[in-house]
Amino acid sequence: MQHKGTKRIETDRLILRPFCIDDINASYKNWTSDEKVTEFLRWPTHASVAITERVIKDWIEKSKEKDFYQWAIVLKEFGEPIGTISVVDSNESLNILHIGYCIGSKWWHKGFATEAFGAIIPYLFDEVGANRIESQHDPNNPHSGKVMEKCGLTYEGTLRQADFNNKGIVDACVYSLLKVDWENTKHR
Repeated sequence: MQHKGTKRIETDRLILRPFCIDDINASYKNWTSDEKVTEFLRWPTHASVAITERVIKDWIEKSKEKDFYQWAIVLKEFGEPIGTISVVDSNESLNILHIGYCIGSKWWHKGFATEAFGAIIPYLFDEVGANRIESQHDPNNPHSGKVMEKCGLTYEGTLRQADFNNKGIVDACVYSLLKVDWENTKHR
């Protein structure tokens, strides 16, 4: 892969961009302190803005690395981050990128996660050179799977007790999109 880092991407309603210091308070208010958001995630709800500050400062530092992808999901009309989407894992040998995302519960079921995920796919395939984009969710969080399906990912199966989150050890519903399949659908 030809890593290029977290590039600014714009959609009709969103700006996806690297995080900055000014995002700390809004991120805490809009999603990192939201217990609904973290229910099916691996990290706990942030108990204070100081935790969010540490995390975002770490993301800002890591954003200097070309193989680090962590976008703030900024709603244009709102002007603040309402969530994040990132490459949470990768396999360089197979050109696989694993995507994770979360959005403040106030903005659920409005298509923002789908819009953000759909926007990074062309960048990761065409510019970074991924061959496979994958993601997964807890079966008890089916709305996350709907985001993956709307972005063209195919459900591959459920791995039993293959993941963990704030609920403990859980099953993982796995989805993927191959570059060849994505290219075939975009030319239709």
